[in-house]
Amino acid sequence: MDRADLSRRNRRTAIFAFGTVAGMVGLSFAAVPLYDLFCRVTGYNGTTQRSLAAPGATDRTITVRFAATTQPNLPWRFQAEQPSMTVRLGEEGLAFYSAANRAETPVTGVSVYNVTPEKVGRYFHKIACFCFDEQTLEPGQRVDMPVTFWVDPRIAEDPNTRDITTITLHYSFFRTMEDAQRAGAVASAGPHVGRAAPRAN
Repeated sequence: MDRADLSRRNRRTAIFAFGTVAGMVGLSFAAVPLYDLFCRVTGYNGTTQRSLAAPGATDRTITVRFAATTQPNLPWRFQAEQPSMTVRLGEEGLAFYSAANRAETPVTGVSVYNVTPEKVGRYFHKIACFCFDEQTLEPGQRVDMPVTFWVDPRIAEDPNTRDITTITLHYSFFRTMEDAQRAGAVASAGPHVGRAAPRAN
């Protein structure tokens, strides 16, 4: 093999290696949105759907239960205001959660959610909710958090879900990383900065 052939082969190998690395980097950046899209389309892992309005009620009903949990380091009382409700398929439902800050300083939290059984995620549609939005509560502040939703009538036609009579909508509230770090920094600085400074009027 002469030097020119060797040079061409090395160049092709380098281009192939670079293309492989670039492709892997591109896939890593695309993985999160692609996974999110997959979950929304299939309802995988209890991921619900988003929509603007309910299509209209049918005769069949289904029970939706509401559950709430709070991360231990978030000093809130977070709960569902109703244990469950029965709605007609295709009908818009309105439920409320509430949160109250039991700390003596402002605290910021953020929520995540899912539905169970996981296989109903593709049929559970949320119109509006408080999920993924940071919420800052002042000391002693209590807020209501509404959720509007509907259940797709096609749930009754799918052989995998037509026997489902109850869906559980579960929200979990976590303290944001920034707020937890800020609270830790204040606590370690000593009692003279342990409370929030008065706000200027």
